[in-house]
Amino acid sequence: MLLRFTFFFLLLLAAAMQPSVADDGYRLWLKYDRVADASLRAQYQASAQFIVAEGQDVVLRTAAAELQRGLQGLLDQSVPVLNQAEKNSTKRGIILRIDPTANVSAQTNTANVSGKKKTNSASAAKGSPEGFQIATQGGNLVVSGRSGAALLYGVFALLRQLQTRQPLANLALTSSPRIQYRLLNHWDNPNGTVERGYAGSSIWKWQELPERIDPRYEDYARANASIGINGVVLNNVNASARYLTPEYLRKVAAVAGVLRPYGIRVYLSVLWAAPKVIGGLTTSDPLNPQVQQWWAHRTDEIYKTIPDFGGFLVKANSEGEPGPQDYGRNHADGANMLARALGQHDGAVMWRAFVYQAGSGDRFKQAYEEFQPLDGKFAPKVLVQVKNGPIDFQAREPFHPLFGAMPRTPLMLEVQLTQEYLGFATHLVYLGPLIKECLMADTYAKGPGSTVAKVVDGSLENHAVSGIAGVANIGADRNWTGHPVGQANWYAFGRLAWDHTLSPAAIAEEWTRMTLTQEPAAVRSITQVLNESRSIYVRYTTPLGLHHIMGQNLHYGPEPWLTKSARPDWTAIYYHRADSVGLGFDRTAMGSNALALYAPALRQRWGSPATCPPDFLLWFHHLPWGQKLSTGRPLWDELCTRYYTGADSVLWMQRQWAAVQPAVDAELHADVAARLQVQHREALWWRDACVLYFQTFSRRPIPAPFPKPIRSLAEIKEQVAIYQLR
Repeated sequence: MLLRFTFFFLLLLAAAMQPSVADDGYRLWLKYDRVADASLRAQYQASAQFIVAEGQDVVLRTAAAELQRGLQGLLDQSVPVLNQAEKNSTKRGIILRIDPTANVSAQTNTANVSGKKKTNSASAAKGSPEGFQIATQGGNLVVSGRSGAALLYGVFALLRQLQTRQPLANLALTSSPRIQYRLLNHWDNPNGTVERGYAGSSIWKWQELPERIDPRYEDYARANASIGINGVVLNNVNASARYLTPEYLRKVAAVAGVLRPYGIRVYLSVLWAAPKVIGGLTTSDPLNPQVQQWWAHRTDEIYKTIPDFGGFLVKANSEGEPGPQDYGRNHADGANMLARALGQHDGAVMWRAFVYQAGSGDRFKQAYEEFQPLDGKFAPKVLVQVKNGPIDFQAREPFHPLFGAMPRTPLMLEVQLTQEYLGFATHLVYLGPLIKECLMADTYAKGPGSTVAKVVDGSLENHAVSGIAGVANIGADRNWTGHPVGQANWYAFGRLAWDHTLSPAAIAEEWTRMTLTQEPAAVRSITQVLNESRSIYVRYTTPLGLHHIMGQNLHYGPEPWLTKSARPDWTAIYYHRADSVGLGFDRTAMGSNALALYAPALRQRWGSPATCPPDFLLWFHHLPWGQKLSTGRPLWDELCTRYYTGADSVLWMQRQWAAVQPAVDAELHADVAARLQVQHREALWWRDACVLYFQTFSRRPIPAPFPKPIRSLAEIKEQVAIYQLR
């Protein structure tokens, strides 16, 4: 009897020590759980005994409500929102103050996520209406800025200090966004599917709108505002004209109504042929007066329905989509017509530069050849949206040659958060380093230091507008992104869009502490895994500059032997060009000469295999199998080394993750652990497929100490063929 009682007591004790509800990932990084350290919690409680919101701005009210919500969870005490007259001078609290005269133009942060003092200065636009300041005044913490949105961003920054357990004493924080338009692009369709979306179906339930508003939309808005995202393109760039109909504009207006209190504007991708498809016209020629009138009238109707509508995103004359070139016009003709349709409305046209046509030479060059001659010909409301690399969101690409080549045109950076070419929601790949790598790339457009970041934020050429877009990895899964760690990519994009000088490693640490655990050793281990994950993925899939060798239908798994498709540049052999001599795409003057699109300093560096960074070698050179690289190994041996060590590194990721189990929610830990097992199996799949296939050309043995794959190439090809049928 005593033994049974003791056992029952121990079960109750164990249950009491566990969280009552498992972490399903829904709360993202907005976890306002009680600060466990009683001493630190008492310090926070002493500084946050009340909240005063000075003003009636709708976003300010949102800021006050979010601050109250966060403080009551983190401090485990009720924190009232008072008016100025109710404030007790004997207590200390937090005051939210809109100051129309505020001139927040610099970024200085006296405490980063590690608690060490650090000061950064920025070239942010002077007096940004979104910039905020947090300072201690008269014993109170005062969050100030020129708008309600500024205070909302300041509130989230303040809560971030508490969530990462930073001191509040003498806090002095000034921050202003470096980029004006910070957008998520959803590739979502009216039928609820998501193109290249790997977190289930769309979160937008169009069939229920506008009558039913899913409560999830508000949590989505909170998450975006917390990282500084101020715009959302709701639909796929392969657009349906349906979104421009009165029926769907009412639905879009309902979503806009949820996002508006969080300082977020909605945008729409538009089908270029809409005047024909839904307008009853016989043409969509941008120079046709009837077409111009149709767009102007439809734009006015949109703004009547959605007064703070953000503008249009356009994919035209790319991958079969209609566009102005169908009528002998150019991209500037099309974009400028839409800019005129916007008229006096506060909006922008984002015209994508992702264009390529079949059989027109090296795809690497096509966007440059179509857009660079149009530099200076776009209207002031137009931003040209350029992918980070010249092909298509590969695991590693050189920066797009348009950056630095269009000084009279604001260029907007587009990156992909959904892992279309990076293992979907199966593989753990943190994309902060990928985004940062592009931003910090030097274009040499105006000499050393002319980084892509300076092109994008407008500081290099003093542009009045600037923008950055991330293709969303968000879907209907309970945890938003399918893979729980995929949330880190959403988070990192927002933080870098706000301030591109931030370190991806610091962002990874910040996200880990806010989302997974506060235990120091576990934070270090998880952060290390995040920081290394993208490089590991590149090694076991496309090392040394290989690219676009994935399965053609799903963009998943290896298919380097793909020789036939609907067009040549959808095959793998188009890109890797393996033969008995060697491997790689010659883009020097002896080949396609795509290298000539870059500045002389880069042409010189990348033009020689001896000085070209190993990560870009096969992007620009067709190298002999036996050519010795800077690592001291021949190309073939180096290729094998990277494939094998990359796959083995997933085992290291598994060990690191296993070690943090006691510090991480059990359900979430098990989810990631299982995905890492799949990742290792598929890393071996990539390794064996590529090594065995390329060996048919090199005819060299796999170098010691690496074992020969146990599967034959024929067996792997059969496996891939079956997978592609699914």
